[in-house]
Amino acid sequence: MGRSRSAAATPALLAALIFLVALNLRPAIAAVGPVLTRIGGDLGWGESLLGVLGAMPLWAFAVVSPLVRFVTARIGADRTILAALLVLAVGDVARSFGGPTGVWLGTVAAGAGIAAGNVLVPVIAKRDYAGHVSMATGVYSACITTGSAIAGLTAAPLADMLGGWRPALALWAAPPVIVAALWSIRVMRGTSRASDGSSATPHDPHESRGTGVSADSCAKSAAGAASETAVASAKPSDAVAVESAAASLPLWRRPMTWWVTLFMGLQSAAFYTMSNWLPSVVTAAGFSDATAGVHLFVFQSLGILSGLMIPALMQVRGNQVCAAVVSSVPMVVSGLGWMAAPGLSLLWGVIGGMGQGAALVVALTLISLRGRTSEETVALSGMAQSIGYLLASVGPLAFGTLAELSEGWTAPLVLFTALAAVQCVVAVLAGRDPARV
Repeated sequence: MGRSRSAAATPALLAALIFLVALNLRPAIAAVGPVLTRIGGDLGWGESLLGVLGAMPLWAFAVVSPLVRFVTARIGADRTILAALLVLAVGDVARSFGGPTGVWLGTVAAGAGIAAGNVLVPVIAKRDYAGHVSMATGVYSACITTGSAIAGLTAAPLADMLGGWRPALALWAAPPVIVAALWSIRVMRGTSRASDGSSATPHDPHESRGTGVSADSCAKSAAGAASETAVASAKPSDAVAVESAAASLPLWRRPMTWWVTLFMGLQSAAFYTMSNWLPSVVTAAGFSDATAGVHLFVFQSLGILSGLMIPALMQVRGNQVCAAVVSSVPMVVSGLGWMAAPGLSLLWGVIGGMGQGAALVVALTLISLRGRTSEETVALSGMAQSIGYLLASVGPLAFGTLAELSEGWTAPLVLFTALAAVQCVVAVLAGRDPARV
């Protein structure tokens, strides 16, 4: 895997540590869903409070992600990654052994650490592997998906083996500590070179601004590659030449900006709602905790396959409507399926998993295509992610609240399906070529 001249001074093994960082960017979140009911039973919390717990990492993403660039400007990207890993580990431990208050504070800390890592991993990978960005993107995003899927699969068995949800969740503090120890070698090497008047990781002002990119831009394996493919086949020259009146407006006043932001928020809401609550829905249908973890694993891991497939539909008739709709409809099918035939939960997990992976790739590609310049794309990404994650947090929160109020899963699944249907409508609006609207 080729690397840029600016990163040539970084040994290959140290550069590759970024992929180990990526492995740590989802387990702290994904491991919660399969033991959510155990947390509620132990602490006496109902589904509403558990819904808040599921939404908190998304709030952290929305708040912390835009701030990471300021920290990076002061201490550098490598030191920020090191701090993020340590904050993540502390959050994992505090959440498990800090009592009820520790659960909240630890979740916030873990979410903040993940948010910083999510922002910087794509930036560092792009810098160190500038010659093979698509390949590097595929590797780090596959690592993120792998970490998420493994955590969801093993959470319930670990809780059974270790005697409860607390040690099962605390166990995930170990990997970031190990990676932090390895990453510190890279940090010290960079400090040593800086004292010699050179730098293994020179600062690029565009990279600094680029730290506003999606926290989930590395969540699925084909996201970066699909974005590059779509950009390469973007608007034809005649479409570029035709500037609509909306294009001269500030970004926040353009309707397309809000459609893209809404699409990002809705697809994120679907993914994080099911990541938190799917195990509870599955166990309520009569399956064991371990089986529920398998269903969650299938739902999360199939995003890699669908993310690789959806780029083929990204330029049908010169727009992204087909891809956006095709990636959105499976969630409607899954929601209806979980309501009508919960015994076939694995099938609905397969269908929904294919949809959620493809939808994220479409959302990231829309951001890449709708920005006319690199600076505008970064601004659109920051807006779509910050506001999008705030919208997405409504998903797990409302799902849990409705489950508690209705004492069942039908009402929350109706809401989930309704939001998925809204996503299908937004897909048409966000997928249109703005130059032809």
